[in-house]
Amino acid sequence: MPHDPTARAAARLTETQQPAGCWEGEMIWCPVVTAQVAITRHVVGMPFSDADAAKIIRHFEFSQLPNGAFGLHPEHPGSVFVTTLVYVAARCLGVSAEHAVTAKARGWLHAQPGGVLSAPTWGKFWLTLLGLYGRDGLRPLLPELALLPKAFPVHPVRFYCHTRYVYLVMSLLQGAHATFDLGPLRAELERELYGPLAVPESFRQYRYRLAETDAFEPPNLFIRVAERVMGWYDRVALPGLRRAALKRCADLIDLDLDANGYLTLSPVNGTLNALALFARGADREVIAKCVSGFEFYRFDDPERGLRYSGGSTRTWDTGFALEALLANPAVASVYRDVVHRGYRFLAAHQMSKSVAGRDPSFPDTARGGWCLGDGGHAWPVSDCTAEALSAVLSAHTHGMAPEERIPDARLIQAAEFMLTRQNRDGGFGSYERARSPRWLERMNPSEMFTRCMTDQSYIECTGSCLVALGRFRKAIPHHAAGRITRATNRGARFLLSRQRPDGAFPGAWGVYLTYGTFHAVRGLRAAGYAPSHRALQRAANWLIATQKRDGGWGEDYHGCLRQEYVEHPESQATMTSWAIVALCETVGTGHPAVQKGAAWLASRQRADGSYPREAVNGVFFGTAMLDYDLYRAYFPTWALALASGTTAKS
Repeated sequence: MPHDPTARAAARLTETQQPAGCWEGEMIWCPVVTAQVAITRHVVGMPFSDADAAKIIRHFEFSQLPNGAFGLHPEHPGSVFVTTLVYVAARCLGVSAEHAVTAKARGWLHAQPGGVLSAPTWGKFWLTLLGLYGRDGLRPLLPELALLPKAFPVHPVRFYCHTRYVYLVMSLLQGAHATFDLGPLRAELERELYGPLAVPESFRQYRYRLAETDAFEPPNLFIRVAERVMGWYDRVALPGLRRAALKRCADLIDLDLDANGYLTLSPVNGTLNALALFARGADREVIAKCVSGFEFYRFDDPERGLRYSGGSTRTWDTGFALEALLANPAVASVYRDVVHRGYRFLAAHQMSKSVAGRDPSFPDTARGGWCLGDGGHAWPVSDCTAEALSAVLSAHTHGMAPEERIPDARLIQAAEFMLTRQNRDGGFGSYERARSPRWLERMNPSEMFTRCMTDQSYIECTGSCLVALGRFRKAIPHHAAGRITRATNRGARFLLSRQRPDGAFPGAWGVYLTYGTFHAVRGLRAAGYAPSHRALQRAANWLIATQKRDGGWGEDYHGCLRQEYVEHPESQATMTSWAIVALCETVGTGHPAVQKGAAWLASRQRADGSYPREAVNGVFFGTAMLDYDLYRAYFPTWALALASGTTAKS
């Protein structure tokens, strides 16, 4: 193993490359996705083997907190929603009520005010499907919204895509009054889950009962009034209109299933899709195709057991891993074959089809984009495309032979794809351009998540796209130079408009200000802003001011919840790396803050070049914290490579 920290980190990073050429670290969230997969397979009659069931129980044992609960994310103290579904899943997998996992979880649930009756709506919905909660206690989800003209902001096609497909299938199942027979297990679960509370005769009074552990976005007065009207209609729904609405929801779901070969956007809506197919009497082979799609998100190892992630990150991780290796010419030369394998993976998984048919109301092209996972996912994202394209173009400048390169025509498609995701405010959305106004967030029915209704402009997506478009302009200057320049200028203005008074930039997909500042600085520099620009110097000053005494940086996830900077008690390798990369772009590699940060990274590094597991570093929907497993591999490699340079960027 090399003695130099940069070489050691790079060597360790290359060891994590998969045979296919990609990198993929787990996007760690919580065991609720695994629980939903287990429950779904039990309901549709495609249960796990005994061996796999034992591995899932091992994962539940690994994830369970000392108090018996299961958290919404790795640092959450316990969620009624997650604990309830894990309990039901464990019983579906054949575990007895007296098993250590279930007994401890049941004890925690019974100790919570309201018990399972205080689960958020998503949990109550799952319990209703299984005959464990009364439909009269559900908040209304009307499939008829799908019959509205698409111009209506509350039409589901205007929701953020993850929310859209969850809403479509939930309203389909709820509108059809779907329930699934658990046999004798239902009565047992009813006794175990409710315990001393007993099962109420009416559930209506519990509709808005919500545990504090799960109450991130309680329903406001506006929502309650609207739902009172919707609830009245739901009780007297016209049969013909309801049938038409259910068919419309089913048709939109089927279009998506056809577009991506039943892989589904994520296993969260995938499990519900399988249940909907089962309820509609679909052929077993069709249901099996949907169930087999869950395996795309499977992770399995002896320590943590068998579990399912909310998403695959193959393209995302590969783009950043290549960027890290290519940041140092010496490292890039040593690992030329590794770089080429990663490049070939990206080349093979760029989207070559449109899949516009999945969404007739908004037939945006997917051709030319890259997905978070791989090409089979068929849901390309602006920043995944940007980071993949940036890595590809960087590889071209490091000895990639012309005959090995992706043709210019496909690189042009990638640039055009990114341009289609730019919003009117100049920023870039993620999967799609903004389809609805921001006020729609006030209609958020989730209770557990914030900022989940709309796909708006993001600092991270904008920064990544500006980097990629900047490199594209240099590589292929003859294509759409005017349009790309205008798009770049608009994107830069969007970033500048989002800078806080203290100089930081808020992130939406990472923790929090450090991550947003990292992306904003990269984007502004790629857009042509000099390091001396006032906005960049303010960002640098903020980073320098938040550097900890030991030389590192650390930000606590509570900042995402409070929308402010919250210092973590300990420095974090991932966040330190973000800060170093941004400072190298603004104050140069020789600045004392950069060198002190690099020294901390070197001191934190293990002998094999790796870094220990740290605090959560990612987030989605404002409250669901994630631990991107490979962030602590490629970001330190990148930061150390830049910090070892001898000249500042001009």
